[in-house]
Amino acid sequence: MNILIKDILTLLSDGEKKLKAEVCSVYIKNKKIESINTEPEGFIADKTIHGSGKMLMPGLINAHTHASMTVLRNCADDLLFDEWLFGRIMPLEDKLTGEDNYWATTLAIMEMLRTGTTSYIDMYYFLDDLARAVDDTGMRAVLTRGLIGNADDPEAGAIRMREAIEAYEKWKDHDNISFMLAPHAPYTCDDVFQREVAAEARNLGLGIHTHISEGLVEIDTIRDKYGCTSTELMDKTGLLSNRTVAAHCVQLTDSDIKIMAERGVTIVTNPVSNLKLANGIAPVPKMLKAGINVALGTDGAASNNTLNMFRELAVLSILHKGINHDALAVTAEEALLIATKGGAKAMGRNDLGEIKVGNTADLIILNLETPNMQPINNPISALAYSTNGSEVETVIVGGKILMENKEFTTVDEKKVYHEVSKICERIGTR
Repeated sequence: MNILIKDILTLLSDGEKKLKAEVCSVYIKNKKIESINTEPEGFIADKTIHGSGKMLMPGLINAHTHASMTVLRNCADDLLFDEWLFGRIMPLEDKLTGEDNYWATTLAIMEMLRTGTTSYIDMYYFLDDLARAVDDTGMRAVLTRGLIGNADDPEAGAIRMREAIEAYEKWKDHDNISFMLAPHAPYTCDDVFQREVAAEARNLGLGIHTHISEGLVEIDTIRDKYGCTSTELMDKTGLLSNRTVAAHCVQLTDSDIKIMAERGVTIVTNPVSNLKLANGIAPVPKMLKAGINVALGTDGAASNNTLNMFRELAVLSILHKGINHDALAVTAEEALLIATKGGAKAMGRNDLGEIKVGNTADLIILNLETPNMQPINNPISALAYSTNGSEVETVIVGGKILMENKEFTTVDEKKVYHEVSKICERIGTR
């Protein structure tokens, strides 16, 4: 479909780390942004969207989440991290089937689309069912099977690895779906298994998606066992490189930050989840100063409890000002770049996260004619500090409209709610 988005206030890049907003007309053809302001020769629009009172921007990229955990939303709150994970969440996850994960992921995709996310990096299991949900909805995702393995049960790690590779082989040719390998965390993967995952990733040419330094218990556990930090351990085992996406990184030392910068690791900060689970606050200003690519994620709905990247963006851009007593700690512009271009780099994509000719058309349109968005004195500030996600009207992924005027085009919304309700009743979350 050829789409013309006409005379719309558009968020554009103005240099590597600068943004600007201008009224433009954007031409989309064959999944790509064909032209900006100049009508391509022979272009005939199958659909024209008029931009008066609206704003066009790159879709947000949720660089770390566990989409299927939507079914566990609001059922394990106000708990310490270990009790939350091992006492409540994992026993519930054991009850989930592949079909459950399909519907839970579809619900997650609906929430992400509704609030302006066009791509996400996921870590869970039942990858085939997750891929079906992504394929059916038209969303864009990097899927990873959480890998757990240690010397006490080497076969379990091998089984999970086979599951990850089988899903990759089955779905790798689908445009909207890509894969990484995902050693879950240093406390669930021993050093031997970490080396095995690193070797397999190199063999397949895949990136790594993992949790690092999420909480103080992890730090103490790894230091007691290995005599080093989590970052140092995963560096020794070969997991850290410029194709590694490391979630959380709350408890990093200055030495850890230096290692991450030297290896070219992308760090995904998850401010709401980290605050809610009392794990701490990632030192994002230090990461940016060190030249680390920082991306933004929500984590799962069991710990956030939303997948709303605009809420995450607002917290990111305000939180670090307060704790650092520095109004410039993370600016609105930096936060927006983290949520768009930073996420695109985490995915290994140089054609996402920015509106420019030749890029893939993953775009969102916001309604500016709402009380909280008026007056639009500074569009960049408005996106970081005033937007709450409800303003998103239209979502385009790969040139295909997945939501228009807040209506999904690829999802039966009521059926999803019905199926998720049945899952919750069966596993006992209510």
